[in-house]
Amino acid sequence: MNFDIKTEQLGNGAYVISLAGEVDLYTAPEFKQQLLEVIGQGGTEVVVDFSDTTFIDSTTLGVLVGGVKRLRTNDGQLSLVCNDRNITKIFEITGLDRVFTIYPTRDEAVSKLSASANQPPA
Repeated sequence: MNFDIKTEQLGNGAYVISLAGEVDLYTAPEFKQQLLEVIGQGGTEVVVDFSDTTFIDSTTLGVLVGGVKRLRTNDGQLSLVCNDRNITKIFEITGLDRVFTIYPTRDEAVSKLSASANQPPA
């Protein structure tokens, strides 16, 4: 099975979860567990990096929607990194491109995170 997951804590409630390979019915539960762990550890700014992902299915979309709902209750946000046109198209077709901010590179997503994470609380 072609799948790998890495989680990196950037500090201040910011995390990047990098997925590689196919994220589908068989691998999505591991992704879900990792996402819930990050949120449980106080993660409020989460970036899911699909840069090395070759395939996602509806199970993956369900995990993302569940994650964004949990984060919003904590005033958090979930952003995506995706440069694969086939995967980006899935978000557009389902209308989820309006739910998630999708960045073309990890650097861009992280720079936006640190900009908002460093803002003083209102």
